Amino acid sequence: MTEPSQDAVPSARALLKERDYLVFWGSRWTGSFASQIQSVAMGWHMYALARETRSVEESAFLVGMIGLAAFLPVFLLTLPAGEAADRYDRKKVLLLCLTGEIASVLILAIATLNGQASVTLLLVIAALFGASRAFFAPANTALGPMLVPRKLLPRAIAWNSLAWQSASIAGPAAGGILVGFSPQAAYFTTFSLYLLAGLFIVAIRKNAKPDVQPGSRWALMKEGLAYVWRQKIVFGAISLDLFAVLLGGATALLPVFARDILHVGPQGFGILRAAPAIGATAVALWLAANPIRAKAGSFMFAGVAVFGAATIVFGLSRSLWLSVAALAVLGGADMLSVFIRQTLVQLVTPDAMRGRVAAVSSVFIGASNELGEFESGVVARFLGPAGAAVFGGVGALMVTALWARLFPDLRKADRLE
Repeated sequence: MTEPSQDAVPSARALLKERDYLVFWGSRWTGSFASQIQSVAMGWHMYALARETRSVEESAFLVGMIGLAAFLPVFLLTLPAGEAADRYDRKKVLLLCLTGEIASVLILAIATLNGQASVTLLLVIAALFGASRAFFAPANTALGPMLVPRKLLPRAIAWNSLAWQSASIAGPAAGGILVGFSPQAAYFTTFSLYLLAGLFIVAIRKNAKPDVQPGSRWALMKEGLAYVWRQKIVFGAISLDLFAVLLGGATALLPVFARDILHVGPQGFGILRAAPAIGATAVALWLAANPIRAKAGSFMFAGVAVFGAATIVFGLSRSLWLSVAALAVLGGADMLSVFIRQTLVQLVTPDAMRGRVAAVSSVFIGASNELGEFESGVVARFLGPAGAAVFGGVGALMVTALWARLFPDLRKADRLE
């Protein structure tokens, strides 16, 4: 038997020949950049408005409420969103979602410009944004694998993560600078970037309509849920991410740390927001060139454990640069676990079910991120911001140990093939 050729493991340069994937990547980066600026602006804006009349703890709670407002639509719309991504042209779904995001951020920009922004308006816009993202995430996740050969999928997933993480470096830094001038400057910039992301989607030439499976919409939704439950590696991977990040979501409290603990203002806030993405991008670049070939499950659990430990260090720090270092380590560790989870899920899922499985995964991610912001705000109300961060880090470590015991097959997962 002959040894497999080097072509069996295609190089990252092979992606450069996939024209539609490059356009898709451009849309992914631009849209991610816009959402990061919007997130920074809304978090800072909410905290600034709340602090006019409320205490630090009450204002931190309201910042967390943005996460809850964004998560609830994701939770309620998950099943129909996944079914839509497996039934309709995925490009058209993405364009409709971007239209909703453009409209919501434009409303917020005009209201802020006219001095009509309020806590209530920010919460409403967060909910509208969450409804749009509920449909955007599964369609976006399911479209990517349609644009590359299967043998390139692990590298494409790494580069997809790189798009998100590099935008997560530039976005918070740009957002911090923009809100330093005015929140409306950040909102109008976000509006322009969403428009550009939509133009990239329009430029994709390949067919983006999936092969629709027979059965009613409700039957297809149940089929997606059943698939995730049966595939214990898939269920274990996405639920690990859910509970670890749900408890360890210290980044939701960064406006509080920047203003009232580290005293570094909006520019320092931008640096803090960029720090996790700096670490994540470094790991994503390494993974894009050197995909994990063995002991994938062990690497994933190690990444979540380091994430929890770095969160504790961040909560205890009173130095800007120690906080930045802890956040960078936190981001790199999270990138490692996310990359392995996404690769496992997408490799074992057939294309006809990718939208539904991605929708289930997205609600878990939404719960870990947006609902994690709410959890951090609630805990901060009772333990203070630093206590909430330490509490979350300890919780993430406990979840890691428990999941390693509950999902032994996930822990023993070896090759990402």
